[in-house]
Amino acid sequence: MAKQDQKQQLGKGLRALLNNIEAEVAQNQQQVIKELSSAVANIPIHEIEVNPFQPRKDFDEEALQELADSIKTYGLIQPITLRRLSVNAYQLISGERRLRASKKAGLEEIPAYVRIANDEEMLEMALVENIQRENLNAIEIATTYQRLIEEFNLTHERLSDRVGKKRSTVTNYLSLLQLPPAIQQGLKEGKISTGHAKVLNGIEDLAVQLALYNQTISNQLSVRVLEEKSKQLKEERTEKLKPAKPIMDGNYRKVEDDLIHFLDTKVQLKVMEKGKGQIVIPFQSDEDLNRILDLLNV
Repeated sequence: MAKQDQKQQLGKGLRALLNNIEAEVAQNQQQVIKELSSAVANIPIHEIEVNPFQPRKDFDEEALQELADSIKTYGLIQPITLRRLSVNAYQLISGERRLRASKKAGLEEIPAYVRIANDEEMLEMALVENIQRENLNAIEIATTYQRLIEEFNLTHERLSDRVGKKRSTVTNYLSLLQLPPAIQQGLKEGKISTGHAKVLNGIEDLAVQLALYNQTISNQLSVRVLEEKSKQLKEERTEKLKPAKPIMDGNYRKVEDDLIHFLDTKVQLKVMEKGKGQIVIPFQSDEDLNRILDLLNV
């Protein structure tokens, strides 16, 4: 009974703090923020408006229903995050998926962390918390990273600190935004994995990229098989770009041998297609060069 009374008192204290937040902040903003950072309030759902900066736009209805069923059974385990606008008015910072599922589950109140933030701070908090807490696909994560970089003038290193990821991880996600729109959409819809996308991103030729992307979907290629196909295509391309190998039949070989014997030095005869080629005569010193020139009557 004592625990229940204590919980009710805590709830009353938090609600009182939220209802009189302006005065409390004016007296001791740091203490208010500290209290709100660890306290969870039950906020009526009808008092919450959706965050206009919400980075996530696509929600799987089946997954939402599964979460709603879970909430009906176990309650909402992870609170959402809100910004207080005024008395009995809040704006969502992160957790729209949980908010939508809670509505489906028929909840009238939802557990929430309440933050004090201006619009710019709210956007950054929403983006960072969304990355850390939501099951975003790779393109949504990459887009969110890009927004943080552009809107808050962050370097890759500073961004990695903000989101708690290695710099290489951040860079790898951002590189996915260089993929053609069709492949980005396929990754977003789950037609290919992030592993597939990374392999495709390493292919420079757009036509080859799209061809392998379509093959991956049609034939359900694994990442390993896709890697092998990509490697094979790169090797074939490299082979085509190599210069033609010299052609040395018996007649050309005899000419090379005769020159070696006549000049008494190593001679290399390089013959390409269509009879083109060159004679390479190395020399060891000025004296050796003069000797060769004398023999050639030059």
